[in-house]
Order: sequence, then structure tokens, then C-alpha cells
Amino acid sequence: MSTLAETIKQKAFELGFQKIGFVRAESLTLEKQHLKKWLEEGFHGEMSWMAREPDKRTDPRLLFPEAKTVISVAMNYYTPHRHEESSRKGKISRYAWGDDYHEILREKLSQLLAFIKTLDEKAEGKICVDTSPIMEKAWAVRAGLGWIGKHSNLITKDYGSWVFLGEILVNIEIEDEVSIETDHCGSCTACIDACPTGAILEPYVVDSRLCISYATIELPDAEIPEKIQKNLNGWFYGCDICQEVCPWNRFQKETKERNFHPRNQETSIDLDFILSMTHEEYIKRFRKSPMKRAKLQGLKRNAEALKKLDLQKSD
Repeated sequence: MSTLAETIKQKAFELGFQKIGFVRAESLTLEKQHLKKWLEEGFHGEMSWMAREPDKRTDPRLLFPEAKTVISVAMNYYTPHRHEESSRKGKISRYAWGDDYHEILREKLSQLLAFIKTLDEKAEGKICVDTSPIMEKAWAVRAGLGWIGKHSNLITKDYGSWVFLGEILVNIEIEDEVSIETDHCGSCTACIDACPTGAILEPYVVDSRLCISYATIELPDAEIPEKIQKNLNGWFYGCDICQEVCPWNRFQKETKERNFHPRNQETSIDLDFILSMTHEEYIKRFRKSPMKRAKLQGLKRNAEALKKLDLQKSD
């Protein structure tokens, strides 16, 4: 007879998740200390929300008081497409090629929670997909999904780091044997060596203020800092360099989720098209896309930075 955990796992796999684990809901004491130090150094830059309510961020019971178990899931989003290398176009981070993963994972987690409620009528839960103040990677590690690499992304043995994470906090206890994955980065420093802006200050420590992804997605400033702008390497929205060089991504597998494949067959986007885009065109083009996060102003700023860099190189 299948256990509750085994039955939920089977349903999760049917819904399209590749990995799932269960761990007791409790305070992340050690992770809270690391977060506190990282914030004190100012490594979060302008992402002020990361400094809000650190207790809630490190204790799921403050998000959902009834929480007894954290269900952590991972979904593979890798597709075998390649960037179009052209000075006229800017590269898009792989995670943003398809439809907004927040909506996709939230829908599938809603279905999983509904299924759990059919198994236990007393079950209630809260779904978290990136936007909730919860340390997703820390819970994924505790649930045995993988380990945090030196680039600070979660790495799995069987899918590399090309995975989206999500959680369900539930008010029931779900017992399951958890095997914590050890850190398999070893002496490798490929991600640290490859980062063109030196954003990975040391293993497992990233200064967002130096990160291309942060600058092109999260930074609200009118201009991208000069050090980052000079080292954009063609990146228009986000950056995958540290993941592309990771040896563990040789185990990458093509996703079965068709909505993660490139929208409009684009892995790179025409810079002049962005610069001439109206707000109405922006709304239509980026509806249900992760790229809407940077807003039209941010996208135009990124395009201008790449155009400026190209002009400087041609002088």
C-alpha cells in the first residue's frame, strides 16, 4: 500500500514536476544568519523587499501559521534552442524564453493541493512560487532536491540547474525519508571564473549589484552601471553565463512543458524593435511573459545600453 508521500509524489510527476520532497516546517536558523549577513553587506542592491520581514522569510509558519510540512518541487525548463548571436539583437535569459513560469507552476501546484485535499479532508495549504517571502532554494536543499552551487543556484544531479522551484505549505504531517544531497561542486570554479563582472565574490556569495541579471531585470535606475554595461556580452534580459559553464548542466534534458519553449521563436530580440515599441505593443507582446517584470522603460534602457556598447566597439 502506497504511503501518503508516495501517492502525492506520483500525482506531482503526472502534473509535470520532475522532483518533489517533503520536510518539516520549521525556522531556518542557519540560513537566517547567512541572509542577515548578506543583507548587511548590501548585496541585495535595490531589492528592498528582500530585507523586509526576515523572520517571515525564514519561518514558513509566519506565512501560514498552520504549516506542518513544506512540499518542495522542481520543474525542468531546459529547451535545446540557442541564442541568435547578432549585434542587432540582445540575448534573453533561458528562463524567460517561454510563458511566465509563476503562472504555470502556480496552476500545477493548485492542482496538486486540490488532490491532497481529496486524500485528507482536513488538509489546507498555501502555494508559493517565487513571489512569496520564502527561501525556496533552502527548502529545496532540505527536501533533498539538490544542492546550492557556488553561483547560488540550485543544482540537481539529473537536470542540472535549469529548474524552477515552488512550494506548498500544508497543515498536515507528511512523513517521507529525505536524503540530503551533498555539495558536488568540489574544487570547480567555472562559474566564478566565467562571470564577466565578478558578481560571484566568493563561492556561494553573489553581489547582486554586480550581476547582469539584476541590472537588466531588477535595477530601477535609468542607466545600467558602467562596469556592468561594458561587460553585458550581448545580454538584453538576464544572464545565463554561470549556468552555461556549469559542468553539471551536461545532464540537462529537454523539458516536456511546451510553454517553456521560446515565444515567437525568440531567444534573442531585435534592439531597434524594442526602442520603437509603444506601451500598447509592449502590453500585447509581453502578456504572460516573465519579461514584463522589467517594464517597457527597463527594456528600452537595456536596448540602449547594448546599442551604445556596439557603437563604442565600432569606433
